[in-house]
Amino acid sequence: MALTDDIGAKLDAKKPVFLTKAEREKLALQRRQNEIGDQKRRNEQILLHSRPSTDSPSSSKPSSDPSDATRYHRRDRDYDRERDYDRDRDRDRDRDRDRERDRARARDRERDRERDSESQKARERARSEKVADREREKELEAIKEQYLGSKKPKKRVIKPSEKFRFSFDWENTEDTSRDMNALYQNPHEARLLFGRGFRAGMDRREQKKLAAKNEKDLRDEIRKKEGIEEKPEEAAAQRLKEEAADMYDTFDMRVDRHWSDKKLEEMAERDWRIFREDYNIAYKGSRLPRPMRSWAESKLSNELLKAVERAGYKSPSPIQMAAIPLGLQQRDVIGVAETGSGKTAAFVLPMLTYISRLPPISEENEAEGPYAVVMAPTRELAQQIEDETVKFAHYLGIKVVSIVGGQSIEEQGFKIRQGCEVVIATPGRLIDCLERRYAVLNQCNYVVLDEADRMIDMGFEPQVVGVLDAMPSSNFKPENEEEELDEKKIYRTTYMFSATMPPAVERLARKYLRNPVVVTIGTAGKTTDLITQHVIMVREQEKLYKLQKLLDELGDKTAIVFINTKKSADTLAKNLEKGGYRVTTLHGGKSQEQREISLEGFRTKRYNVLVATDVAGRGIDIPDVAHVINYDMPNNIEMYTHRIGRTGRAGKTGVATTFLTMHDTDVFYDLKQMLTQSNSAVPPELARHEASKFKPGTIPDRPPRRNDTRPEAGYVAALQSRCEGLGWRGVANTKLAAADSSASMTG
Repeated sequence: MALTDDIGAKLDAKKPVFLTKAEREKLALQRRQNEIGDQKRRNEQILLHSRPSTDSPSSSKPSSDPSDATRYHRRDRDYDRERDYDRDRDRDRDRDRDRERDRARARDRERDRERDSESQKARERARSEKVADREREKELEAIKEQYLGSKKPKKRVIKPSEKFRFSFDWENTEDTSRDMNALYQNPHEARLLFGRGFRAGMDRREQKKLAAKNEKDLRDEIRKKEGIEEKPEEAAAQRLKEEAADMYDTFDMRVDRHWSDKKLEEMAERDWRIFREDYNIAYKGSRLPRPMRSWAESKLSNELLKAVERAGYKSPSPIQMAAIPLGLQQRDVIGVAETGSGKTAAFVLPMLTYISRLPPISEENEAEGPYAVVMAPTRELAQQIEDETVKFAHYLGIKVVSIVGGQSIEEQGFKIRQGCEVVIATPGRLIDCLERRYAVLNQCNYVVLDEADRMIDMGFEPQVVGVLDAMPSSNFKPENEEEELDEKKIYRTTYMFSATMPPAVERLARKYLRNPVVVTIGTAGKTTDLITQHVIMVREQEKLYKLQKLLDELGDKTAIVFINTKKSADTLAKNLEKGGYRVTTLHGGKSQEQREISLEGFRTKRYNVLVATDVAGRGIDIPDVAHVINYDMPNNIEMYTHRIGRTGRAGKTGVATTFLTMHDTDVFYDLKQMLTQSNSAVPPELARHEASKFKPGTIPDRPPRRNDTRPEAGYVAALQSRCEGLGWRGVANTKLAAADSSASMTG
């Protein structure tokens, strides 16, 4: 009742009140009960009026009071009106609620629509900014391409021979090795004819040995199962079978032995090819003799072989194997070999053999000059060749004279007039002796040009040509390659050795050499694999600190520090001496005596650091140089090759370290190529640098300028439009106008 009263109080309120669902249910139930109660009362009244009363006399009379009927009629009408009012009010309330819900949904949809439109605008802005950036980048690329050239990679043209060539190499996906596939873990070996047959194409001896082993294992297994011991006669028969299996018979397919296990007469063409591949020997020429495999197989005289043995040469180097047989046949030779490969002995031994066949120098022929001339680019190299030649010539009674600068030319001329078989000289001093008539070359028919490319680089080409022209020209070899040489006749023989073959050296060879045989050991201009190369990118002020750090790691070993100028060499040597290092210097500003003292002190390890210019870069043979340091990078890669060749000689390993700065861009490309070929580490700064991608003197491909007759004006116009596009209108109008005027003036 309390709830109904509350509901009634709410309904009586003037303002419309929202009823909950529970309240509406209660109200509907109450209204339904009231309707039922009213209906019952009406029915009872109707029954009372229609039925005559038996209790009272007055009840038998019909009611004549009209007020009761009116009251009942008014009450029913009020009830119906109230019910209609309640129904209309509920309907209006539901309609208002639905309308409010629709308005809320409309507001949400509008809010979502506004949010979507804002995100769409943001996406459009971002897309337009990206398009603008892309267009800006395209415009800049177009300007760069027009004025700097494009960097389009060249399309590699595949030759038909490479395109359709069959590849015999296995791919990783085709690997069917035993450790990858379980199917091949326990292969079944076929035993033909119970071990008495053979498979074709395989070594019969190995098959017999395997069959004997399988038979022995099978017999041992049977005896073990049956508990039978092996009889002595069975063991002896098994031993005979194993011995027979290890021997060849006339039906066996013989497996060829390595060339080192064969005698000289057993060597086949295939063995010689393998021999040349093993030592990386390459020939270019006709009618080539076989290389020598050892000193015993060479055709040198017994006196020279004894001298070689006393000198400690156990086995010949590749250049000696290839060049000595050619020299013994009086063939002209061009030797291209790695530095430190034993080139000196390769031309000294054939030269001494040639001289030993000639009459000895006496008072009758000493005025005609020497029999052979050896030219070297530097004094140190010439004296080193002299020491090597005297080592062998001493046993043959051959006299050797060295003619180099820095000494009295009169004394040297006196030595030549006294008579000598071999003259070792630098080109400049030798041409001076010839011009002053201290020496003549009337009977000189053997000439050796050692480090020929270095002599040409140093500007000695006129002197070399003058010496070669001073020799007799009547005994040149015939130009016809097919014509046989007369062994009894003495021909003019020319040896030319070099680590590289520049065009000037090739031009000299074409003029003075007849049908030469080019012997190449390894790759021309390549360093030996025994040298470990390190390249360090540094700043100029960091060099001394890093050098001292490397020298501290030397211990009792020796190092050569190469530098480009004489003044810098003296300055660096003084700084190192202050640091407590045992240092000596070697450069062209020192006298000959001072240079000899420095070299001797470095060889005897009185000094362990030699600071030198390129004077020491060629041919100087100092044993056991552990480290070569390029304090300054040379101007060309050939000089770099010879510098680092001072270490890693005579089969020993060595280390070469180079300090590289941004001032050495001229050699970046060649240095990168050399490091790549020798599988050495390339510093990232060098690999990324623009100068290492193109050979010096070459220009990368660039497209032709479109309708541009004045490049400066076009460049300024393009730059001006670009500045205006970026909003730099003031800068474009002032700065670029000045650039335009200066460009037109320079044009």
